[in-house]
Amino acid sequence: MYEGVHARPDGTSTLARQALTAAEYGFDGVVVRNHGDRPCEDDLEDIAETYGIDVVDGVEVRADEPSRASGYVGNYREEKTVVCVHGGDDAMNRFAVEQPAVDVLAHPMDGGDFNHVLAREAARNGVRVEFSLARVLREEGGTRVRAIQDLRKLREMVETYDVPYVVSADPTSHLHLRAPRDLRAVGEVIGFTGEQIEQGLAEWGRLAERNRELQSDEFVEPGVRLGEYDASDGRDRDETE
Repeated sequence: MYEGVHARPDGTSTLARQALTAAEYGFDGVVVRNHGDRPCEDDLEDIAETYGIDVVDGVEVRADEPSRASGYVGNYREEKTVVCVHGGDDAMNRFAVEQPAVDVLAHPMDGGDFNHVLAREAARNGVRVEFSLARVLREEGGTRVRAIQDLRKLREMVETYDVPYVVSADPTSHLHLRAPRDLRAVGEVIGFTGEQIEQGLAEWGRLAERNRELQSDEFVEPGVRLGEYDASDGRDRDETE
């Protein structure tokens, strides 16, 4: 299972501190999803090796309007493994779900809405929507109640229209990180199944694996890879598998 983190300067903790905590909590990896204007400058490979955890190079595109976001997505798509769009604004929510180049619509209910039209578009384009548990974990009173209501509505849309999704505590500090079992417990209290929470955490890793394969030099098209002739089975390794 993976977590999507904001590291310094987009958060208050260094990536190394977040990776260490995530490893201690039993995560297999973290996706570094800093906003594009506050990139993480740390050596991701070095941190991954030091703490024995996969570190995925991602970005969360944040823009005032869809036309500007479109340019950012195009620029980042070739260089980042996971491309998210900062949601919560109705226009940005709609933009994100209509773009096959977008991997994740982040926190769509944080100030915005998500309806059946957007759900259908997200499912059609393979855009994952995020169940962000940040407000449930870190707010209180009426704000937390509204966050729970928003997540339940989003869950209904996701279930009804079979929308792909990820789950995250959306941490900006190592103190915001919660172990997978804790996130599962929180999810069950607010109406999710434990399996749904675990699948949403694991989806970050599946997404990273898929995109790394697509970005590799060996990839030609689904089922076709570049390679040397394999004499053991009498066919070229770049044939369709």
